[in-house]
Amino acid sequence: MRTLGWIAINGFRESVRDKVLYSLVAFAILLMGTSYVLGQLTAGQDLKIMKDLGLSSIAIFGLFMAVFIGIGLVSKEVERRSIYGLLAKPVRRHEILLGKFAGLALTLTVNIAVMTLALYAVLAYVGWGENQFARQAREVPALDPALLKAVALILVQLMMVTAIALFFSTFSTPILSAGLTFGVYIAGYFSQDLRNFDQVVNSRAAQVLARGLYYVLPNLSPFDVTSQVVHGLPVTARYMAVTIAYGVVYIAMLLIAGATIFSRRDFK
Repeated sequence: MRTLGWIAINGFRESVRDKVLYSLVAFAILLMGTSYVLGQLTAGQDLKIMKDLGLSSIAIFGLFMAVFIGIGLVSKEVERRSIYGLLAKPVRRHEILLGKFAGLALTLTVNIAVMTLALYAVLAYVGWGENQFARQAREVPALDPALLKAVALILVQLMMVTAIALFFSTFSTPILSAGLTFGVYIAGYFSQDLRNFDQVVNSRAAQVLARGLYYVLPNLSPFDVTSQVVHGLPVTARYMAVTIAYGVVYIAMLLIAGATIFSRRDFK
């Protein structure tokens, strides 16, 4: 555990030094501020627009952080040949991979927390300027705690994407890893369609392939509860627990597979 903590902290420091990270966070916060201007143009729908655009900004820019920093954590060590220095120490290969993941997970958590605070700051400013009758007319309050449920699921989803990016980076190039990760991310939103693919085609081979992909690819659509939260629909604790548990299990499986590949990889 001590070794994992050391690698995680160093991975966090390395990620924080990346200027791209600051650019993405700054742009996301700027976009949330822009949502305030857009909200003023739509009477009665300003808070919904701000919440929708704010949560979408967190998800989109968090995705770019997870992918581009995730694929670089291992590839940079190999390209700079610093991996040999790590392997020369009493550190197991799977500890390197798990430590890198923990470092990026910490980076994602910190940056998403910053963007969430920025979103709440914009909403607080709007809510502070409203009169009592306007507040009572709202379906949900400006500073709705339910937003944190959406943010929590976004964070778990991004950690899944991080694990996917890290998995591909253990055996492929950075460009290919990025392409594969984005491909899996997009496919993850359509995995439910693969389950019912047998109702569309009659080919047995295509049905078996679709069903296999359904079980292998991550199901990412349950992690998107932005619409429910924005419109004040309930997101139950049971739903949160089941969805987060699914994400944790999928992350664990990816890390085990990635650690197995990384342990057998020849760096000569």
